[in-house]
Amino acid sequence: MVEISGPPDGEVEVPARIGALAGERTPLPVWRNEAGGVTFRIGSGEDRLFAKWAPAGSGPDLGAEAERLEWARRFTSVPSVLEHGSDDDGSWLLTRGLPGESAVSPRWTADPGTAVRALGAGLRALHERLPVDGCPYDWSVGARLERARRAGKRVPEDLPQAPPVERLVVCHGDPCAPNTLLGEDGTWSGHVDMGALGVADRWADLAVATWSTEWNYGPGWEDALLDAYGIAPDPERTAFYRRLWSVT
Repeated sequence: MVEISGPPDGEVEVPARIGALAGERTPLPVWRNEAGGVTFRIGSGEDRLFAKWAPAGSGPDLGAEAERLEWARRFTSVPSVLEHGSDDDGSWLLTRGLPGESAVSPRWTADPGTAVRALGAGLRALHERLPVDGCPYDWSVGARLERARRAGKRVPEDLPQAPPVERLVVCHGDPCAPNTLLGEDGTWSGHVDMGALGVADRWADLAVATWSTEWNYGPGWEDALLDAYGIAPDPERTAFYRRLWSVT
């Protein structure tokens, strides 16, 4: 699988709404996703903010992400929501920055051993902190396939039946390396991009988190993440949930 999100390459137009949110500060584009959405950093240091922008019709539901962040931050370290909304041009989500920097910043891509251990420990902490009971969001296989069909995606007929659930947790939903933040000491400090958060088998997260180590740090780091999480490899569940990720 090819990594399709990353820092913007070239000049990025600042949407009018993002400019209004920034006020006298200059919004700096720091991330672009595969749907054309852009995340801007506003300010620096402890007072920095982040504004996500999704053009109209691009797909991501930033209102749904705002709801999930507000629910999750009662239990773990995720960004606090300052504002969200939409107009004819698109939708936006303004959050307060968390301590730390992305696990794919130059510092941590140069030290993958530290970064990967933090990814595994952070994902385990997230799964243990977020309560399944009372979580209103569903990221099960059935729910994901239904959403994909409603969005007009073709679900392959040869998609195998899902393996039995190993353990239900509240999954991150997009547990790729860029969505974990690391502190100065190399330990995880928070999680971002929670728009798909929901209850599912923990291997739905683990399969993608380990996969992302190859995209971001090169081959050979999957077992280190699983070791830091505290679980043995599960090739069958890993293969299934990676296939599901690719088709949904």
